[in-house]
Amino acid sequence: MSIIHPSELNIEEGIYLVKLARKAIEEYLSTGRRIKITDIPSDKLLRPGMAFTTLEKIEQATGKTSLRGCIGFLSPIQSLTDSVIESAIEAAVGDPRFTPVDISEMDSIIVEVTILSEPVKIEVNNRYELPKRIIIGKHGLIIEKGWFKGTLLPVVPIEYCWDEETFLAETCLKAGLKPDCWLDSLTKVYYYEGRVFREASPRGSVHERDMSKEYRELCLGENPLNFTVLKPHNNIKL
Repeated sequence: MSIIHPSELNIEEGIYLVKLARKAIEEYLSTGRRIKITDIPSDKLLRPGMAFTTLEKIEQATGKTSLRGCIGFLSPIQSLTDSVIESAIEAAVGDPRFTPVDISEMDSIIVEVTILSEPVKIEVNNRYELPKRIIIGKHGLIIEKGWFKGTLLPVVPIEYCWDEETFLAETCLKAGLKPDCWLDSLTKVYYYEGRVFREASPRGSVHERDMSKEYRELCLGENPLNFTVLKPHNNIKL
């Protein structure tokens, strides 16, 4: 069975996957059980796929969001629906950076699901050509050298207004390596595509993020309303 590519999804399926992630979390936090799916809108969602679930909590005092958990899969070891369910539960209770989410918190948590393509190794003759092969707003990165491995999702360089070289350097750091590790011929660099579906508010409507547009407006100054552009300072996601 072929691996599903994020470009194959329509918005209705993206909405379904975000609602599935929330339902999986709330069922697990309430009963300790994993949900059984009975209402899959399309058989293609049963094909192998990869997903990350990100949880952001809204602070009541300020209205700002902060990372509450982010876990996912970079290998197509199960169906896309199962990948979403497992990543959602693990983001809620298995992220080692945070205490497990309590069910009472779900009223103030925004659920975001990123669907990934298979990673592709970037092959170049000159390592300095690597940044030219990366598209901010479209690609996530994986850095691998020996036992060291790290990834950053496509949304991360947007939130910090990184250029391609900074994105590479930060992914090296995420892997536990020096920031210039991408220049080492022994370092493997992969990119993958990602589509992001997100709740506008806790249990609210779901939309697809236009990450390329966000990057242009937040980081490159393409602001049609002429507002002052400030670089965001949200917590880094996996």
